[in-house]
Amino acid sequence: MRDLLRILAPLVLWLASFSAIYGLHGLGCAQGWAQITLGPLTLFRSMMIVAWLFALLAQFALLGGTRTWPFGPQGGFARRTGMLTGWAAVVATLWTLQPVMTTTSCA
Repeated sequence: MRDLLRILAPLVLWLASFSAIYGLHGLGCAQGWAQITLGPLTLFRSMMIVAWLFALLAQFALLGGTRTWPFGPQGGFARRTGMLTGWAAVVATLWTLQPVMTTTSCA
């Protein structure tokens, strides 16, 4: 059972990050953060970028941790599968959350 949790943890982290960032998107639009400027960026864009980078950092920390700390799978199949889902979650975080960097917000 622990191996299953170890394998699924990166995807669960991606799901939580995805939900949190798009929840933050709605909150920022509702609160008018897009009209508050902070240097070259708005408060809204700054918060979205920070949240996206935090999600990426968390994914890479979890991916790196699967090799060294007790959370990492012990068996060959479980270790390979855990690494594969870890990389899949990193790619999913990059792909599905990159619109916060590239698209307009709060229409």
